[in-house]
Amino acid sequence: MASRLRTGRGGAGSLFLVDIKDENLGNLETGLCNNQAKLMEEALAAAEDLSVPGQKNIKVEASSMSFLPLYRDDSECCLLVLTDPQDKNTVLAIYLNNSWRLPEDVIKTSDPLREGLKQVQTCQERIVLFVLNCIIFGTLERSLTDDTVFVPHPKKEDARIFWKSGEAAAFYTVKRKGNLCDGHTSQCYMLPVLDTMFVRKKFRRCGLGIKMLQDFCQSFPSEDALGLSSPLSAEMEKVCQKFLETYPKQQPRLWEVEAPGDWTQRVNIWLKIQLEQNADRSSPMPEGQDGEAEEGRINTSLGCIPHLGALPDKPMAHLGDHRGAPGLPSQSNELQVQLKAEEPKKLKKRMSREEPAEESVAKHLRTMS
Repeated sequence: MASRLRTGRGGAGSLFLVDIKDENLGNLETGLCNNQAKLMEEALAAAEDLSVPGQKNIKVEASSMSFLPLYRDDSECCLLVLTDPQDKNTVLAIYLNNSWRLPEDVIKTSDPLREGLKQVQTCQERIVLFVLNCIIFGTLERSLTDDTVFVPHPKKEDARIFWKSGEAAAFYTVKRKGNLCDGHTSQCYMLPVLDTMFVRKKFRRCGLGIKMLQDFCQSFPSEDALGLSSPLSAEMEKVCQKFLETYPKQQPRLWEVEAPGDWTQRVNIWLKIQLEQNADRSSPMPEGQDGEAEEGRINTSLGCIPHLGALPDKPMAHLGDHRGAPGLPSQSNELQVQLKAEEPKKLKKRMSREEPAEESVAKHLRTMS
């Protein structure tokens, strides 16, 4: 007889993960670091078969289990997952708090007060962030043509999850000014940098990307410059365009940056959009190309297939096609004058430098508003 995943709200063991009170978690984070063989033994005894929506009953076997590191900087803290016997890259369930849970249920809540952007603080919220990043974005909403690779966030990554209608709909993470760029260098970020952002497919076209950018800017009111990790995807650049058109006071503040973000490693995003728009106007459209085909190239794929074993140290992403918005030449000229007054030589040097895309440290900024 098949056993079903615990997805209800009947008791402490079957509540949605983020709704379980700390006293009922049974030392969740400590359990994630315990002996892996013991954890697998407990998981095997939890159910003979699992009923997964849209599939036949899945037999719980050790050969279908894998351990995924929850944090980039703590390899001992791992999640036990059940993978599809036919596709080892597809995670079907996660063993948490003595029960198997669907990824889609891990990112749900029954708390009506959990709405909007919330700071990630608890271990449960860290797990939700991981599921959004490495499972939902990493496998369930991927494109087969995308070779992007994702890795978990660091244990203390500054992150916010956007909760909407009882579900985790999106997230973004920030590298704060003064934080180390990575564990292999003594360089520190010279400005706050929005590092990663993701909006689930079902919540796109709802303005969540705009709201997260607004929240990011409002979180650092005293900073004259704020960064977004380079390279920006085509989708992220479109979100930035809409945001900066709506909030023109932010145009001088947002910069596309490479770590650590000094003046030779940043370019103003609004100015970049205006220059690209002007370049597009001067380039003739190839014969036979219509608006629909152009849009197809702009909406580049979202997703990846993470390796379930050893993960790379750096997140990877592709450079999408960029497309500017309708330009405002007078504003562009005024902004260029302002920027040149601030850093004439360094800005000119950065804008004139042509670096190959493959040398850029790739980030997974992917969203649609």
